[in-house]
Formats: sequence, structure tokens, C-alpha cells
Amino acid sequence: MTRPHPHERFSSTIRLTPEIASAFAYSAGDENPIHHDARYAAHTRFGRPIASGTQTTAHLMALTAAHFSKTGAMVGLEFWFRFKKPVYADEVINIEWLVVQVKENARLGGDVVELRGRVRNAAGETVFS
Repeated sequence: MTRPHPHERFSSTIRLTPEIASAFAYSAGDENPIHHDARYAAHTRFGRPIASGTQTTAHLMALTAAHFSKTGAMVGLEFWFRFKKPVYADEVINIEWLVVQVKENARLGGDVVELRGRVRNAAGETVFS
């Protein structure tokens, strides 16, 4: 099994659509019209529908599972996020992680990996980390 190492990076690109963003929000129980109604969203400060924070954070967290489960069983222990800009429901976003630190943990029977993640929009702006 290959161990993660500091400075390792992994990423994914996600193409959002208003239909996918709306369906995801509904499936998560988020009925906020900013995710579902273009006419409503047009009159907000965003000007158009935005993706649910639930969706964008789910994509970010899922990438850790997809990446690390290739080499063995894994679970996420802790995540926190800071939203900086909206993620529009019609954007292409880049999700990326950086391995900051790896500590062996005998009690857990494996490594605890500290990561720093971020999501950037097509303009390269960090929308949340």
C-alpha cells in the first residue's frame, strides 16, 4: 500500500448544470429557490442560480474518498469549510487537495492525513476552501 506524502496533490474538474444543481439541492432537502428558480435568482445579489453549499462540499469531500480508497480502507475524520464566493449552477469548478502532513496513528491502525482543499471557478478564483 502506498502511503500519502506531504506536498502530494490531487484534483478533479466538475461541470455543473442548473438541472444537476437543482436536483442535488432537492435531494439534500435544500428547497432554497436560489438553487431552483432562475427568475427568483435573477433578483438576488447573485443574479443567477447558485449551487448548494451541500453539493460543492460533497464533491470536495468525495474526492478524498475516491483518491485514498484506491490504496485501502479510509474514513474522513473532520472537515470544515469557508465559503468566499458563490458557485454558480452553470460553472465548471476545479476541486483540489494538498497533503499537508501525514502522521502514523497506531490506535487507528493507519495514518491521519491533514489536507488543505479548495474549489476554484473557471476564472481561477478560490470560491471556498
